[in-house]
Amino acid sequence: MSNTSRSLEIGTGLFVLLGFAALGFLTTQLPSSSVGLHSATDTFQVSARFDNVGDLKVGAPVTMAGVRIGRVSGVTFDPSDFKAVVTLAIERRYNQIPDDSDAAIQTSGLLGAKYVGLGAGGANTYLANGTQIQVTQSALVLENLVNKLFAGFAGKKEGDAKP
Repeated sequence: MSNTSRSLEIGTGLFVLLGFAALGFLTTQLPSSSVGLHSATDTFQVSARFDNVGDLKVGAPVTMAGVRIGRVSGVTFDPSDFKAVVTLAIERRYNQIPDDSDAAIQTSGLLGAKYVGLGAGGANTYLANGTQIQVTQSALVLENLVNKLFAGFAGKKEGDAKP
């Protein structure tokens, strides 16, 4: 076996190992992955209630003005008021978010993943651990919009028919 083919095999092996390492790292950074490289002690928890969260996943980003400030740490259902309760883990360095801020479930692009976007309020008091965001906007589910559109077209066609 020549030195050239041996060095080629070693280079190929190192390239494959590097590829697997990169894939492993990227897997931990996915929004839906509960495995991440962040510390839970550097965050505070707030909650928000929504009528519909769409396909919002634990680990999805929480953003404000387009900047990631935290992540979704829990999505549960409250059977007493039939709403979804979303728990947000916000980084402690963003501890001066007005407590009258609003939360909306938004979509990255047309068919992208869901995330929570916060809009700044104007209060002089701030969100703290255990606070609940009062003003929320549920997810816009594309399938529901398409169904309403087709129902509207079907209703117009039936109304156009003359007896």
